[in-house]
Amino acid sequence: MRVVVVGAGLAGLSTACHLSGQPGHHITVLERGQVPGGRAGQWTPTGYRIDPGPVVLTMTGFIDDAMRAAGSCLADHVTLLPVDPMYRAVFHDGSELRVRHGREAMTEEIREFSGAKDAAAFGPFVDWLARLYAAELPNFIDRNFDSALDLGRPLRPGLELLRLGGFSTLHKLVSERFDDPRLHKMFSFQAMYAGLSPFRALGVYAVITYMDSVLGVSFPVGGMHSVATAMADAAAAAGVELRYGASVERIVRANGTNGAVRGVRLTDGQMIPADAVVVNADLPVAYRELLPELDAPRVARRGHFSPSCVLWLAGVRGNIPTGAAHHNIHFSEQWRQSFDALLVDGTRQPDPSMLVTMATVTDPTLAPDGRQVMYVLEPVPNLGGRINWDVERERVRASLVERVASLGYPVDVEVERFIDPSDWERMGLAMGTPFALSHRFFQTGPF
Repeated sequence: MRVVVVGAGLAGLSTACHLSGQPGHHITVLERGQVPGGRAGQWTPTGYRIDPGPVVLTMTGFIDDAMRAAGSCLADHVTLLPVDPMYRAVFHDGSELRVRHGREAMTEEIREFSGAKDAAAFGPFVDWLARLYAAELPNFIDRNFDSALDLGRPLRPGLELLRLGGFSTLHKLVSERFDDPRLHKMFSFQAMYAGLSPFRALGVYAVITYMDSVLGVSFPVGGMHSVATAMADAAAAAGVELRYGASVERIVRANGTNGAVRGVRLTDGQMIPADAVVVNADLPVAYRELLPELDAPRVARRGHFSPSCVLWLAGVRGNIPTGAAHHNIHFSEQWRQSFDALLVDGTRQPDPSMLVTMATVTDPTLAPDGRQVMYVLEPVPNLGGRINWDVERERVRASLVERVASLGYPVDVEVERFIDPSDWERMGLAMGTPFALSHRFFQTGPF
């Protein structure tokens, strides 16, 4: 069976690895870029290696599963280093919480930060997260659904989620367990990964908190792109054909606009035959550009999209500030108002929260001596919002860099890039967001 995978992002590479282990499959991966990884590529100005996409790595067992399907394993290709603290959380009053790996270490951090009552609540909180994760992973996350009726078959896992409070809001569930409002932020901000406010996200998304704040965060030596390179190498060793600089124009069907798939046509006119095509492009873009004859699903046509982000990438001269961690989250004081601005008003946060990742804390080889890698992310509305990025781009960049400097980070810039939602759109991401459609209940699973 001839299978074409469109896109060598992490999902496309995972698909190729899993299919390579199936007898009788010939797999070809077509990637328009010159390297694997998609958004997990790498920017390499002289002397630097800077990841321009995902930077928080959790659940590495899933990557290893894919590579083992191709006859390899992650440890053969990549050295993973633990990130501990997983985050340094900085709050508006100047207080700091280090999110440590391990129940005992984190309990003591909370005891010093918030007191004995909240420290005592952490262990039961972790136990609750573990039960939620055990109910969700096999029955809802790692499962295909053919219809909404499948959500209730079997019935017991759904009842367990209901019993655990999975259909309350994430903010409510966290605030019931901890008194300190700073901990409410720390253990519920992960809803943003799913494109949701913690005040509206279902409690089932607490599993993301479990994944990063309990199971742990890692960093691959050489940067996040080394994971994509490792997966591509494993796929190639298993016989997968990877073609770079190959941009797909259309999926070709037997009778022009209907019938079975016959392959794909590249922008240079070349036809690549296939019995099946797996598309790793952004869903609305895939329907619009690769299968324009089809009526796209409702969600792809009129769905709600996640907020976007601006991203400042820089190689800077200077030292790592005292106390800075690999991942640093600076939380705003106006927490609920910030989500209203992003998701309701379509405007910039009045008091922006942001992530500052300094990968050179863990891997100094990513920059020349005496230099650092800066990755600064601020959530902003997607292109459905009210910001004109042609007008506001430079002002937002300048204010972001000014705030980074005010927090003590080095900003003596040697190289830099700034990415806004209009840039994400040019990269093929609908509504200018790298976080895709939001994970509202009626946009997930069988919906």
